Amino acid sequence: MYLQKMFSCSQLLARPNALQTFKRAASKGKMPLARAHGKSFAHRSDLRQAKRIVVKLGSAVVTRGDECGLALGRLASIVEQVAMLQNQGREMMIVTSGAVAFGKQRLRHEILLSQSVRQALHSGQNQLKDMSLPVLEARACAAAGQSGLMALYEAMFTQYSTCTAQILVTNLDFHDDQKRRNLNSTLHELLRMNIVPIINTNDAVVPPPEPNSDLQGVNVISIKDNDSLAARLAVEMRADLLIALSDVEGLYDSPPGSDDAKLLDTFYPGDQHSITYGTKSRVGIGGMEAKVKAALWALQGGTSVVIANGTHPKVTGHVITDIVEGKKVGTFFSEVKPAGPTVEQQTEMARSAGRTLASLEPEQRSEIICALADLLTERKDEILSANKKDMEHAASTGRLSPALLKRLSLSSSKLNSLSIGLRQIAVSSQDSVGRVLRRTRVANNLELEQITVPIGVLLVIFESRPDCLPQVSALAIASGNALLLKGGKEAANTNRILHELAQEALSIHGVKDAIQLVSTREEVEDLCRLEKMIDLIIPRGSSQLVRDIQRAAKGIPVLGHSEGICHVYVDHEASVDKAIKIIRDSKCDYPAACNAMETLLVHRELLRTPLFDQIIDMLRTEHVKIHAGPKFASYLTFSPSEVKSLRTEYGDLECCIEVVDSMQEAVDHIHKYGSSHTDVIVTENEDTAEQFLQQLDSACVFWNASSRFADGYRFGLGAEVGISTARIHARGPVGLEGLLTTKWVLRGEGHTAADFSEQGSMTYLHENLPVAQVLPGRRTTS
Repeated sequence: MYLQKMFSCSQLLARPNALQTFKRAASKGKMPLARAHGKSFAHRSDLRQAKRIVVKLGSAVVTRGDECGLALGRLASIVEQVAMLQNQGREMMIVTSGAVAFGKQRLRHEILLSQSVRQALHSGQNQLKDMSLPVLEARACAAAGQSGLMALYEAMFTQYSTCTAQILVTNLDFHDDQKRRNLNSTLHELLRMNIVPIINTNDAVVPPPEPNSDLQGVNVISIKDNDSLAARLAVEMRADLLIALSDVEGLYDSPPGSDDAKLLDTFYPGDQHSITYGTKSRVGIGGMEAKVKAALWALQGGTSVVIANGTHPKVTGHVITDIVEGKKVGTFFSEVKPAGPTVEQQTEMARSAGRTLASLEPEQRSEIICALADLLTERKDEILSANKKDMEHAASTGRLSPALLKRLSLSSSKLNSLSIGLRQIAVSSQDSVGRVLRRTRVANNLELEQITVPIGVLLVIFESRPDCLPQVSALAIASGNALLLKGGKEAANTNRILHELAQEALSIHGVKDAIQLVSTREEVEDLCRLEKMIDLIIPRGSSQLVRDIQRAAKGIPVLGHSEGICHVYVDHEASVDKAIKIIRDSKCDYPAACNAMETLLVHRELLRTPLFDQIIDMLRTEHVKIHAGPKFASYLTFSPSEVKSLRTEYGDLECCIEVVDSMQEAVDHIHKYGSSHTDVIVTENEDTAEQFLQQLDSACVFWNASSRFADGYRFGLGAEVGISTARIHARGPVGLEGLLTTKWVLRGEGHTAADFSEQGSMTYLHENLPVAQVLPGRRTTS
């Protein structure tokens, strides 16, 4: 075994060194080039550039819950992540705890074994339950556990063809100049040879920490725990990033578990006065206060720091790689405080202002929307100027397809249409919030009402469509919802001016903060983790965007559809003219739209008829590439390319043609391969059409009409926030009504549930009453 390990390490030493690997990866665009040290990263997204990384594993991370022995599962996942980053060309170092716990486990086992043997010899009776263990001295435990801890690390890293080296240090090794130079030289040589150094304090001989001498500047730090050791080492080695893993999610503004404790996403040195620290960890000698002091000391020395949870079973397996990828994990320490509020603060501001917005009179919300409609036309020169900058930048980079460039572009006519649509929303908003859907007299002087109310805080994420911003803003205002907007960076200038206009309109009634535009630095995946602050996410963009958000938003409902696989079924009793018009519009009007036809189903009796020939000729004239379904291909000698999947959303001038034997088979096909978006039947037989409309459970089902009608504006909703294929809440194009939910209001006169018990004198009436319109501050019967 020893020879195998030596051979493994010799192979690693024969490899190109870590710096060469890093430069080679960087030249291929996979890794960033090394940066000059001396200043920490300002933003989380910059952590992707980290080349030299120190990972500190706290005692609570390394040890089991019983504080006796190691948490092998957690260690294995951490080793895998470190090895992965090392193999990417980064230079990884580990500062680890665990020797004391491992040694305690070994010594306890030896003592128990020894005591049981002695008692068996002297008494001949089993008295194990009465045995008491002596208090084990920490230095002895460390001496007994250090070799086993290192052997475990070595065995784990060997699985990833990664070699390790052990270094034990004390405080004196940093204060003695010659020893510090030797340590520095050794670590640099190990990193050059692509070896992961594993560093720990030499707890078997380490003296107690010097009082009042720790963390007093860049050159003085007492190595009293692994937090201070990791900080000192990171600065000494000019590391780009220090990841400190503990048993809490990060730094809270008050002790975790208290009612008002808030996890701080980012911490700035000037915010120390706002923190209240709790007790220390269940194991180890360093609490959160020690971690923060060490982190700030490292930050002062030019190393970025993230404190995160390394014990959570759902995130342990990717916590380190997530941090290096710039994701919102734990608390990021930064010296650069942004000028504006954080996204968490924006959400709180929006929720507070949104509640005020919901309490306004309907006429006041309508007035805000009309003001925004006026601003779109009055300030169109500013809007179009900003949009021109975005268009020019997009054209120069060449990253957007022609379809996305078309979505990005605004014009005077587009702004006029937007203004008209907003006024429609203003009219429909008059009886939205506070509308009574049901009134019931439960008993004498006890009335129950079901009333429409806003959902709360909406997060709308949209790509390349700045016209989406005023539409969604108007719908949020009409429904009394707070709104977070995350637009694509390709429309940054246009979105900025449109958001300013929305807030200007909201200022009329003092609710400017109800709509917030999230900065482009916020990753979508990070926003999806704000499950305690956001009530509904609405994605507006590609099917890939929607799928990504649905995967990321595990704790927040998502309203939308991941695919738009729409079908048009042409029955054998279809009109030739209607079929040609509907197919052309459904496929060719806007092939990138989610409501465009992707599969054309044709009744078998139409094959080799003039109608079928005209359909094929029309598609070819429109340059539509045809793919044959399996059944259609079987009828042809020379067929178009056969489809790889009948669940394909082409999003372009392409479609699949498949043959069915009946209307029922068409319905079955759509149920199996469709996405429940929009499906169409073309037929002159009313009975056939009605069966199709009743049996198909898609969000939109049309008879003799193009699939392109599945649109909020065409439905008379004024605008839409998206199309939903969900089975609950709103379905199809979602407008104002889809952004409302309900609450129950009960008005009584001292009633209790006991009044309706079997012994009570009162009985339920459940008498339905006329529905009334409930407005803030007053009630009027409609």
